[in-house]
Amino acid sequence: MDTNNYAVIMAGGIGSRFWPMSTTDFPKQFIDMLGTGKSLLQQTFSRIAKFVPEQNILILTNDRYKDLVLEQLPSLTEKQLVLEPAMRNTAPCILLAALKIAKWNPEAKMLVAPSDHWIEDEAAFAKDVLTSFKAIGDTDKLITLGIKPTFPNTGYGYIEVGAIVSSETGLHEVTQFREKPDYQTAKEFIAQGNFLWNAGIFAWSVSGVINAFESHLPDMLHIFNAGTPVLNTSNETAFVAENYIKAENISIDFGILEKSENVHVIKANFDWNDLGTWGALHDKMTTNDDENAVVRAVPHLREATGNMILTEKEKLVVVDGLSDYIIIDKEESLLIFPKKKEQEIKQLLTELKEKFGEKYT
Repeated sequence: MDTNNYAVIMAGGIGSRFWPMSTTDFPKQFIDMLGTGKSLLQQTFSRIAKFVPEQNILILTNDRYKDLVLEQLPSLTEKQLVLEPAMRNTAPCILLAALKIAKWNPEAKMLVAPSDHWIEDEAAFAKDVLTSFKAIGDTDKLITLGIKPTFPNTGYGYIEVGAIVSSETGLHEVTQFREKPDYQTAKEFIAQGNFLWNAGIFAWSVSGVINAFESHLPDMLHIFNAGTPVLNTSNETAFVAENYIKAENISIDFGILEKSENVHVIKANFDWNDLGTWGALHDKMTTNDDENAVVRAVPHLREATGNMILTEKEKLVVVDGLSDYIIIDKEESLLIFPKKKEQEIKQLLTELKEKFGEKYT
């Protein structure tokens, strides 16, 4: 393996659309959502460790999840954790990770990938990432892996693909990033044929992304640069605790990528599902719209189709005359909710917190 290659796994989200399985104390990246025996984080780490040295993989997460990460990934050392003391979106934590890596290895290239996506063809994923590293070369290129859209999804951002830069790597210029569209606009994107889904998977050199922060978010870079002497030392935690809150709350997409002129895209060759909702999980686990997706439950179904059924432990579940529902059984809560209203679960969670506090959420 190339010791100049690093990876940063984003594992700080709460996953509120996956309530009641995903809670603030135990969010979805730490859960075995697919019944494989591994959490989504463990699967992501295992996938990346096949082509990036384990000691070069960092985990970005909220400091409240430190023990969970170390429990699920026991081969990690604490120096591989980038712990956020406050929620500040993706730009600050990615910058902090880049500065930590740069101090170890100024020649490093880094992959940034979410912890909660499902990628089945791991060999194709590894090939695409390594192709991205090759395409960076010794330049400041910022590269994103785009996913060929299979339907007009309104829940994803889109990348408008521009001119080809390299036929060897499949590298294209990015014309522009487009925010989540309405359905008609998404259909137009699909019809045009030069749009890809933005999967939030990025590759760049540490020097390249730090230079991008210097150009577009200089105040943030100034805040964190002051801590360079203590990064990767026992004094790092105190510095981050005092200064992280000062950073602007902004995403890497909006703060850097949408403003940079050297952003490029490579069309991914691997299958991909962001597992963003119960419906997405259902779609991943079924090949026919009439089928029921079942995780851990022992189902007995009559006139029941298109349901997403998941239990925390093995349990007999009897469903009669119910179709296209989300049925989630957890020890302290039970969700029976129309799949067509799944986007309302996040609002439902807000209502439950107002009524019951943190007890069930």
